[in-house]
Amino acid sequence: MSPRELVRIAERRLPHDYVRRLGRFRHGPAAFKVDYALNGPIPWTASACARAGTVHLGGTLQEIAESERAPWRGGHAERPFVLLAQHSLFDPGRAPDGWHTAWAYCHVPNGSDIDMTERIEAQIERFAPGFGKQVLARSILPPLALEARNRNLVGGDINGGAATLWRLAARPVTKLNPYATPARGVYLCSASTPPGGGVHGMCGHLAARSALEKGL
Repeated sequence: MSPRELVRIAERRLPHDYVRRLGRFRHGPAAFKVDYALNGPIPWTASACARAGTVHLGGTLQEIAESERAPWRGGHAERPFVLLAQHSLFDPGRAPDGWHTAWAYCHVPNGSDIDMTERIEAQIERFAPGFGKQVLARSILPPLALEARNRNLVGGDINGGAATLWRLAARPVTKLNPYATPARGVYLCSASTPPGGGVHGMCGHLAARSALEKGL
């Protein structure tokens, strides 16, 4: 649950000062996601990519750095760093025989309304020539569509908040026990708590330990 949603649900039980501090919580860049139905496996130039569940497409280190820096500055990379998953390679039930599915996303500014589909597909095509000819259908999920599906993805932020060095340690507020809220029996266990998004399960694990230690 994002701090914004915590306030929406439990504001009456929370002290005004805590609500005010939660209001200063900063969200990071968003994701622009595309789901694909394909008429065959992705034709990667590098054979190892054809055996990978997840592929990161970035080009040179400089290209990756520029791509990831752009959203923080309100920009949209011409050659975005693309994360791509090809699940039907390992789960045939995802598509009919001979067909495949995949999804890809890149980072954009929070709340962006710029369509990144062509840039994402150009990046895939760069490393898998002929990819475009295999696309049977696509479903596009820009940042606000992601938020519409899940209110916790504020502005399309799938990381639960800005992943700055300080905010990875002190989120959602600077507090000795960030999981326990001032409301008795109310704990926050989302990626908006340490150690942040991408460390799957640890936020909930630590919040549960905190709750058990306090006897709920």
